[in-house]
Amino acid sequence: MRLCIFALLCCLTQAQTVTPEVKKQLDYTRAHYTKYEFRIPMRDGVKLFTAVYVPKDFSQPYPIIMQRTPYSVGPYGVDNYKTIVGPSEAAEKEGFIFAYQDVRGRYLSEGTFIDVPPHKTNLTGKETDESTDTYDTVDWLVKNVPNNNGRVGMWGISYPGFFAAYGLMNSHPALKAVSPQAPMGDVGNGDDAYHNGAFHLSGNFGFYVFFKPRGPDPETPQQLAPFDFGTHDQYDFYLRTGPLANYNEKYLKNTNEYWDDLLKHPAYDEYWQSRAQAPHMKNVTPATLFVGGWFDAEDLSGPLKLFRAVDVDKEKDGPKAANTLVMGPWCHGCWSRGEGSTLGDLNFASNTGEFFREHIELPFFIANLKGKGEGLKTLPDNEVPKAWLFETGTNQWLRFAQWPPKNAEEKALYLGPGGTLSFTAPPAQTAAEYVSDPAKPVPILSGIGSGFPGDYLTYDQRFASRRPDVLAWQTPPLEQDVTIAGPVTPVLKVATSGTDSDFIVKLIDVYPGNFPNPDPNPAQVQMGGYQQLVRAEPFRGKYRNDRAHPEPFKPNQPAKIEYVMPDVLHTFRAGHRIMVQIQSTWFPLIDLNPQQFENIPTAKAADFIKATEHVYEGGSDGTHLKVLVMP
Repeated sequence: MRLCIFALLCCLTQAQTVTPEVKKQLDYTRAHYTKYEFRIPMRDGVKLFTAVYVPKDFSQPYPIIMQRTPYSVGPYGVDNYKTIVGPSEAAEKEGFIFAYQDVRGRYLSEGTFIDVPPHKTNLTGKETDESTDTYDTVDWLVKNVPNNNGRVGMWGISYPGFFAAYGLMNSHPALKAVSPQAPMGDVGNGDDAYHNGAFHLSGNFGFYVFFKPRGPDPETPQQLAPFDFGTHDQYDFYLRTGPLANYNEKYLKNTNEYWDDLLKHPAYDEYWQSRAQAPHMKNVTPATLFVGGWFDAEDLSGPLKLFRAVDVDKEKDGPKAANTLVMGPWCHGCWSRGEGSTLGDLNFASNTGEFFREHIELPFFIANLKGKGEGLKTLPDNEVPKAWLFETGTNQWLRFAQWPPKNAEEKALYLGPGGTLSFTAPPAQTAAEYVSDPAKPVPILSGIGSGFPGDYLTYDQRFASRRPDVLAWQTPPLEQDVTIAGPVTPVLKVATSGTDSDFIVKLIDVYPGNFPNPDPNPAQVQMGGYQQLVRAEPFRGKYRNDRAHPEPFKPNQPAKIEYVMPDVLHTFRAGHRIMVQIQSTWFPLIDLNPQQFENIPTAKAADFIKATEHVYEGGSDGTHLKVLVMP
């Protein structure tokens, strides 16, 4: 949802730095495309503002690629052009008709915008939702835009990816190819807002200070000043602000109903359930290309959930069009621009972003909209791969006929006494403990910095493993490579002295002490002993039995928590170690838990207490992580 807030600000101010490179690209777009602006009527009479860029070459008809967005299709005016149109520079040069639409109730489109709109079923007459708006737009475009070939594709990243996925529901017959990229598959559980009941505080606050309701009438973007945190240390800012109830009082002043709605629904109730897209991925007829990043700080779960939902439906009802998952070593939307060769301290040894745009995304649209080329048919049997994934650790692209791989074997990583970790369960059960203090929460990063860094999923975790309120277990140095492929499922046996607590589980790759540093190394990164985060997710303990209905813990009584973390495809190389860390705060990424059974959005400062946490190791029911291991 929060696709680079800075990009949103740029479009709000309509300001752009005109470097020679930007001017050259803008000149190319102007020379090859003619811009039109339309107000397209929906079935209920509401008109949606749409900018359309049509190739000046009329020697052949072109398919349409459309994006629907709440972030503005500016710059506005037929003489004001986007620098690059379409998903990439390569797509622009290939030649398509590109359409951009302000969704209902945003900027120059009429109507009322609903943040994360629910899907409606059994619509009749002039009733609408985002699927009908998509259908009506496609229908109008193929009937009215000159020189189109009757085929339409959709794409979008983050919130626009959510709207692209909406287009798959009851889709128009002309819609042939859809690529939802980093879509919010389930904002209430796994994407953006809540992760297993834990609220993503800094990401949401940083977004909703800018993303606010529009007035009743269409309007162009307004220039906004950046929010002033008053400090470079956002850990300090969020800690000083205090409980969630203080954010409205101190900063938002009850002016943003979207923020208010988030806090009214901390449980996975009907409000969130109706907004989940996966249950509505049925009878999908267009070809689909779901795209995500292994290090996406915002919408990592969305593409995985939606891909699986479409895949199950297509397997059940028989083949229609191909359904493919692409996951690369990227942060949120980072595949859309730039080389993609590095992220944080990690180097992937190739230009993964360029590879995706030129060898996966563009062939997908060419094959399904122009009917030429081999598209993604790259498996030995000349079929479209089910998954085209980048394996971290070995830095290579791999193609799979099934995801997770059919030959992956379920195993368990067992926590043992003395910080040991093994694929064999220790026979006796012991317990490790730590004290969780909401007044001194575990930070998301070492040192001073952003409250919601986009690359935090690559961070070195050495600073955390040295804290007394973080427990760590690790294997001996591996004798051979271990590749984990698929979801990671923590099965925790824990107890707390309070009546509620969070438990954050981290899966980590520990580099050998002699691992070489980058060359050159301007940031002076020390890669020997680096503890690379591979996957991490929180769980709010009171939802351990039912995400819609919280239950308190019985103090100091063992309880089971089992949940699924997003997939990985990572090889722990020989000589590395596998580590698991467990903690109860992760600030300010997630909000603080009072560690008492409270409605956290209304909790007071006095409600937050220390708690002693126990993690049980070994025995027949001790804490372990279920993983899928490649042979």
